[in-house]
Amino acid sequence: MEDFSWHCPYCNKTATITTSNFSSGIHYTNKDSKDNRIGIKTSVTICPNSECRDYTIQAELFLTSWKVDSQSWKITGEPIAKWPLKPQSEAKQMPDYVPQAIISDYEEACLIKNLSPKASATLSRRCLQGMIRDFFDVKGRTLFEEISAIKEKVDPDTWEAIDAIRSIGNIGAHMEKDINLIIEVESSEAGLLISLIESLIKDWYITRYERKQRLESIVKIAEKKREERSQ
Repeated sequence: MEDFSWHCPYCNKTATITTSNFSSGIHYTNKDSKDNRIGIKTSVTICPNSECRDYTIQAELFLTSWKVDSQSWKITGEPIAKWPLKPQSEAKQMPDYVPQAIISDYEEACLIKNLSPKASATLSRRCLQGMIRDFFDVKGRTLFEEISAIKEKVDPDTWEAIDAIRSIGNIGAHMEKDINLIIEVESSEAGLLISLIESLIKDWYITRYERKQRLESIVKIAEKKREERSQ
C-alpha cells in the first residue's frame, strides 16, 4: 500500500499512515445474492500519536468477479456501501467548553446522516439555532428570523455559507418554519449542514477560546515580569 495522510477523529491530529499503522482484509462470498457475488472489505487504522493510539474500523461492500488469470475473486468498481464501525460516525471530537446540548445534537446528526438524512438535517437545524442563540444572545420566532438577525454580526464569508445552506431545496424552504419539522433531504444535503455546524463551532467557540487563552497567557507573563522588576 502507499502511505496516505489521515486525520484522527479522537485526538484531532493529522498523521501519515504506513503499513505499520494500517491493515485490511476482504471476505469474499461465491454465493449468489441479489447483487450477484459480493465482498466485504474491512480496514483498521491505528493513530500513530503515542498519546492517543486509538483506532478506526471501516467496512465497505463491493461487487466481485472471478479473475481467470489469477484464479481468484477480485473486487470490482467503487464500493456500493460503506459503514463506519469505530467510531460509528464521522463526528469530530469537540472540546468540553462547547455547550453540551450543541455537541449532543451535532454528534447525533452525524450518527444518522446516512441512515436518516431528514432526521439528521432536523438535528443540525436545531443545533444551528442553539448556537446562534447561545453565541449571539438572539431569539426570534423562527430560525430564519434569527439567521437574519446576525447578518451584520458575522463576517461576509460566514454569512455567505449560512445563506448558501438556507437556499438549498427543502432545507431553505423550511428555514422559516419550526426547526423540529421533519423535511425530505438527501444525504449529501445533510452532510452540508453538518459541515456548516463544524465550521461555525470552530469559528465561534474554538477560535474564541484559543484567543482568550493566548491573551490570558500574555497578561500572566506581563504580570510576572512586573513582579520580577519590583523585587
